[in-house]
Amino acid sequence: MTTPEKREAARSLRRQQTSAEATAWERLRDRKMLGLKFRRQQVVEGFIVDFFCAERRLIVEIDGGLHDEPEQMAADERRSGVFNETGLVVVRLRNDDVHAEVICARLSAVL
Repeated sequence: MTTPEKREAARSLRRQQTSAEATAWERLRDRKMLGLKFRRQQVVEGFIVDFFCAERRLIVEIDGGLHDEPEQMAADERRSGVFNETGLVVVRLRNDDVHAEVICARLSAVL
């Protein structure tokens, strides 16, 4: 569910994106990657995701070192489970993997 608080949090995240998210956004925006239209920091199934392609029901998440922590890994698995149950596909990329070739290969593999 999208609440006003979630929408504001997403806006805030767009203004404060990490360098890896900024690089990924530059590669994904304006249909540059496989002709897909992505939106950034969108509320999907009650969660804020890094990038979302509605036409393909595709989520791209950029994970930094925090995602190596056991608690965060468990939370990421739960989120991905919710997304998968609703027919959404999640692609997780590490901060170091936001190169055009890697993004293209990972997206192509799930399409």
